[in-house]
Amino acid sequence: MSRADDIFISMCTDIIEHGTTTEGQKVRPVWEDGTSAYTIKRFGVCNRYDLREEFPALTLRKTGLKSCMDEILWIYQRKSNNIHDLKPHIWDEWADEDGSIGKAYGYQVGQVSHYADGDYDQMDRVLKDLRENPYSRRIMTNLYTFADLSEMHLYPCAFNVIYNVTQDPGVDRPTLNMLLVQRSQDVLAANNWNVCQYALLLMMVAQVSGMVAGEFVHMIADAHIYDRHVDIVKELISRPTFPAPKVRLNPDVTDFYAFTTDDLIVEDYQSGPQVKNIPIAV
Repeated sequence: MSRADDIFISMCTDIIEHGTTTEGQKVRPVWEDGTSAYTIKRFGVCNRYDLREEFPALTLRKTGLKSCMDEILWIYQRKSNNIHDLKPHIWDEWADEDGSIGKAYGYQVGQVSHYADGDYDQMDRVLKDLRENPYSRRIMTNLYTFADLSEMHLYPCAFNVIYNVTQDPGVDRPTLNMLLVQRSQDVLAANNWNVCQYALLLMMVAQVSGMVAGEFVHMIADAHIYDRHVDIVKELISRPTFPAPKVRLNPDVTDFYAFTTDDLIVEDYQSGPQVKNIPIAV
């Protein structure tokens, strides 16, 4: 069993057995047939993964790691808010006729702010600070800009990334750690997708900063399982598990903006069958 499987099974079991329901309450999401999409949820879930031990991919079912990487590059490298710049079709429901999702995600990363030492967008500032002032406690990105929410087709779910550097005894290179704050998560559809995305982002940023990728801490304010997903989740977490896959990056890449999905190397990824036709609430 991978550590990610263990965390996922424990989290889902806790939500199903001890969560609270939104049934009967006023909720925003609806199913395709127009009925309200209720959830069972837990508030304030915190999961920790150590990338020095293994990559946090589920083996209960396979997570598309290259697609995960493509979306994270779409946001933080290409800084795009247009689905035409993205290979996976996960944002199609929220895009307008031109492919835009509004002033969301990559649009926010690319916004330039003025600092005493120059003008930088959010990701460029992170990379600069990790090079020049790595022990700062101010190295982060934040996609939740209140002034722009009305022009976003969907409010950002995973929105705040905080980078923190530690120096472990006996280790030559510093360790780069990451904390991700997420306001809301559809656990079946998105949990391991988000975990793998930000683990890959941590690996990429650590590599180009000359550091070791360390802990990834994932904080979810509202971790929920939709009512029509409960039976699917129960079946999923009852499956056999396998050891975590080996995941690494092309070591020759030293520029964050040079990474492509071809630089992701995945080996020995054994998993259960894919879950098909998951209903998505919009």
